[in-house]
Formats: sequence, C-alpha cells, structure tokens
Amino acid sequence: MKRNRGWLTALLIALFLASASAQHQTVRLELIPPSPVTDKVILDIRGAVENDGDSERQYAISLYLDRETPAALLHTENKKKVPAHGNIGIYYRHSTEQWAGQHRLIMTATSAGSRVRVVRQLDVLRSQIRSTRTIDGAWVGIAHWSDEEGRPWNSTIRKLTEADWRQQIRGMHSLGMDTVVIQESFRNQEYYGRNSISSTGYKGLAYYPSALFPGRAQVAAHDALEAILSEADKLQMNVFLGVGMYAWFDFGADSLAWHKKVAQELWQRYGHHPSFYGWYVSEETYGSLIPDEGDAAKERYRQEVITFFREFQAFCRKLAPEKPIMLAPNAHGMLMSQDVWPLVLEHLDIVCPFAFHRMPEGDITGEQSAQIWQAMCDKAGGHLWMDMEAFLFDDNALVPRPIVGLIQDLQRFPNFEKILCYQYSGIFNSPETKVQPGGHPTVVLYRDYLEYRQHHRSDKLTQAN
Repeated sequence: MKRNRGWLTALLIALFLASASAQHQTVRLELIPPSPVTDKVILDIRGAVENDGDSERQYAISLYLDRETPAALLHTENKKKVPAHGNIGIYYRHSTEQWAGQHRLIMTATSAGSRVRVVRQLDVLRSQIRSTRTIDGAWVGIAHWSDEEGRPWNSTIRKLTEADWRQQIRGMHSLGMDTVVIQESFRNQEYYGRNSISSTGYKGLAYYPSALFPGRAQVAAHDALEAILSEADKLQMNVFLGVGMYAWFDFGADSLAWHKKVAQELWQRYGHHPSFYGWYVSEETYGSLIPDEGDAAKERYRQEVITFFREFQAFCRKLAPEKPIMLAPNAHGMLMSQDVWPLVLEHLDIVCPFAFHRMPEGDITGEQSAQIWQAMCDKAGGHLWMDMEAFLFDDNALVPRPIVGLIQDLQRFPNFEKILCYQYSGIFNSPETKVQPGGHPTVVLYRDYLEYRQHHRSDKLTQAN
C-alpha cells in the first residue's frame, strides 16, 4: 500500500507540474481567409505559441486535419525554441481543392511533457469559382470621418451605447457577415504632406480609453471596441482592429512610430479576445501610389509605403505572429504602380481594394484591374479580398445601395477569396435592432440581402446534392 500511495503521489505531482507548465503556455490559430471558403483557394494556416514562463522552452508544433493521427498530420516543426515571455509563429499553406466539406484544423504544441492545443472550424464549399458570392464581412465605423458623407446616420451612430454596438454585431452575424473591420481606433482629420503632427504633436481623439493620448472622441460608448470584440467572441466572429487614424495616406516615419505605439496598446488591451483576428491600417492610399503632391513626391512616398509595411509587419509579428495585416487601397490607377505594389505586398498579408465597379473613364475595366491585383498577390504569396461598396452617393451623403447593385458585383467579380463591404454602420440594420442609424432604407437593404443570401444558400445545397 505504501508503494501504491507513493506511485499515486508521484502521478499527482506530475499532473500538477504539467498543469502548471500548461498555464504558462498559450496557443492560437488563424486561417486566412477565415471559414467559410471555397475549394478554389490556398489556405494560409498560421499558429502562435506563447511562453509566459520564466525560462526558455523547446516545442514540437504540429498541424492536423480533423484528427490527431499520423495519417492526418499536415505539417510539423520540431525543436522550436521559444524564449521566456516570448512567442514563435508557424506558417503553412495548403490548397482546399480536396477539402470540400466540414473540417477541424488542429494545432498542438508539446514541450517537456506538457501539451496544449487549439482548434479552428473550417467549412469548404464546393465551387467553380474562388468567391463564395456572399458578403463575408463589413466595416464598422464608431463614427464616420465626414459628417457630410454620414449625414443620414452619423449623429445617431455617435449615440450608440455598448449595448447598441453589441446589437449591431448581432445584426451582422445574422447576415453571415462574420468578419468585422473597425474603421479606426482614433479620429484625426489630417492628410499626408499637409500636417504638422511631427512638430505640434498628435491631437487625434480615441474611441477607446487610450493611455497614449488624452483626447476622447465625442461618442456615447465608453469603449465600443471592447463591446464589439466581446460580442464577436460569443458569436465566433473575426475582428480587425483599425490602427489609425494618424493622417490620411500618411506612411512616413512618424506615422510608423505612431502605429507601433497604438498597435502595442491595442494588443495589451484587447489581445485576450479570441475574436481579435488581425490589424487593419486605416490610412488607405491610391492604387497609383502617387500622393496628392504628384510625381515630384512619388518616389519618396512609394519608398515610405514599402518601409512602413516592412517594419510594421515585423513589429506586429513580434506581438502576435499569426495576426494578418490588411490595407484597403483604391483600385483605380494601379497600372502606374505595377512594379511597386509587389514590393509592398511582400509585407502586407491582405490587400482589399475598393471601387472596382466604378472605374474612371480611360482607366482599365474593373475586371482587368482585379486580374492584375490577383497576379501580383499570387506572386507575393498574399491574399486579395474585395472591399465592395454597399452605398451610393446622394448629394455627397452615403445611402444604401439597391440590392441589384450588390448582386451585380457579386456576380461580376468571381475571383476574390473574401468579399467585405463598406460599410455596415448606417447602411444595414436588422429589423430587430433597437437603434437603427440611417432608418428604414437600411432595413430594406438588410432584408433584401438576407433574401438573396437565403436563396443563394439553397442553390448551393441543391447543386451539392
């Protein structure tokens, strides 16, 4: 009996030590693009292992499809050293061509007798095209940058409470818009080449309780970002946090330093949320990569953009190796920068251009632009998503675009692996939502798109059977 008690004691101690060891380890897993996807994409599988302990650890990290067996092993990396209070990333790409159906992607990390794991669901749709032909997500703005553009709804959005923002997120989820892009975390209406921030200091206003800068935007919600992320956690949605606004189109050295500070604070405040999917750089840029100052500033500006994303990506990967970075440039004018964008895309995980459907006269067609963007992304190993405009201009004000226009875009551009729309706030509203920025027209668009989506899903199921 003494020997039995000794064996039991040793087992309990071992289990306790393994449990204590596991408490100092965190694993995360992201899929780019996130589920659902078609069987015509290259899936970017990214993992991270965090070692919060006080000593270096060595890991064996493995990726599996559906079950943890040798036959289901996709990829493994052994003897990966993670420093104390540090992390490491794992990156693997795989075609979805043979994966039609519902799956689980599993990542395990084993070290010194302890094992931690994380699982992501993956739905792969059988398809003839890359796109799901649905709107997979949308931007939300805590308030719109232009009161003129936001005239029908901006004053109402400013009054949304944390509870109201949770309702907005539930409305998105009920439409299958499960990727949320928060437009910006700060409001600062300045422009590249026309601001004096470097000498006078940053005067932007935060949409969350920032310790970096004292100014707070005039909105009712104390922390809309927390409300959005916590609701998205419950619904298993994905949220890009908007790192911006420093100044429109500004990717200079001071802007880079500001973005690093803000990204670090956002990670410290919100990094624990499972829905925190990635980083969105709010500043935008022209497809031509030519600033408003014209050709005289072109070369300097382009080098600033390349340097910005090279250094910002490296910085963000130290914070969270698996989180992608996304930029939404204008699709217009990119024939003038085909030799430059590949250098940017080497350090930009997702590019999500907008305005393909309204290319200016004399430019290439939207389809031609999309093909060139796709070729550049394929070469760089990046991801091309679409920022589809869900609005029309009515005397400079943004109003809901009729459903026929959205369907035309979904049919016209079949090659985007994900389609997001600008924007949900003030353009769509569930009839169940208590506060409806933009009023009745937004509910009409919501219902029209919901009907389209339901019919589209029925057609898919019929084809599958």
